[in-house]
Amino acid sequence: MAYFGVDSTLPPTSPDATGPAAPGVHPSAPIPVQGPSVGSNVRVPLGESGVEVFPLILGGAEFGWNVDLESSHAILDAYAELGGNAVHTSDSFSGGRSEHIIGQWLHSRGLRDDVVLAVRVGGHADNPGLGPVNLIRSVEASLTRLRTERIDVLSLDASTDSMTALEDTLATAEWLVESGKVAAIGAMGYSAAQLVEARILASAGYPRITVLDVPFNVLRRHEFDADLRLVAGAQGMAVTPSHALEHGFLAGRQRTRLRGSLSVRGAQLAANLNRRGSRTLRALDAVGTELGVPDAAVAVAWLLSQKLVTAPIVNAYAPQHVEELVQGVGVRLSRSQLSDIARASE
Repeated sequence: MAYFGVDSTLPPTSPDATGPAAPGVHPSAPIPVQGPSVGSNVRVPLGESGVEVFPLILGGAEFGWNVDLESSHAILDAYAELGGNAVHTSDSFSGGRSEHIIGQWLHSRGLRDDVVLAVRVGGHADNPGLGPVNLIRSVEASLTRLRTERIDVLSLDASTDSMTALEDTLATAEWLVESGKVAAIGAMGYSAAQLVEARILASAGYPRITVLDVPFNVLRRHEFDADLRLVAGAQGMAVTPSHALEHGFLAGRQRTRLRGSLSVRGAQLAANLNRRGSRTLRALDAVGTELGVPDAAVAVAWLLSQKLVTAPIVNAYAPQHVEELVQGVGVRLSRSQLSDIARASE
């Protein structure tokens, strides 16, 4: 059940756009829908960045790690076919391989001008932190891997650098914007006080932080604290929650502990295999059954129902997962459903 799906190809036995039906196909058989998907018309402003995005951003954290190049491109294709137009990656994802994969996809499909590209920097081993020299080197390296001349949203990851002064980072960001290498600035890991300081600096001519990436989902509701919410709302920031599915746990596919040594992903999933996690999945099951959508779609719909949230960042392991996630954009949860989910996740 996909709300924004479209089949843009004709199977061998289907009638084409102008000719008669192929042998063996009944004349009244439905003709596959052609043209852009319904989802291509679903766009929301990304804060004050000046761009509009589909309300679900495809993350590239698994590309080059748990998902190979061919499968990654299939996932990206599925997302674009369903109307998606925003992709998020980081220079630290798989040591830069995620950027290589996305860059190859953008180049081979000719979609660079149709996709909003968000890149988080600060965590690559070769250019760590947000100091002026490493920040410029990080951006240049990302541009090379992505095969592009600009980054639409550059997200500064403050969790990687507690030493560099915010003013120095924003001064470097100003040069990157003025040089045309970056269009807008986002942030991750900054405190509410630092975001207030950044706005004060913006009044002096430095670029404004317009997008806020914060780890946030139904199981991590309290990490998006009141101070951050207040500042983000007052400054009109677009909030793009990462870890929207809590490393895939909220998709509901893994419900029992695995025996033996665990992989990184297995350990992340196991961390939520407790009473609270089980209650939350049962609540998602109930709402999903009522609405006819999978748990992952309910988790996305829950995030989109939260004040200030513009577009969650989601990762996928297969094209069919993208279709499940996109369904969440078309779901509206009632107050009682939201209450049931909140009560279960306490």
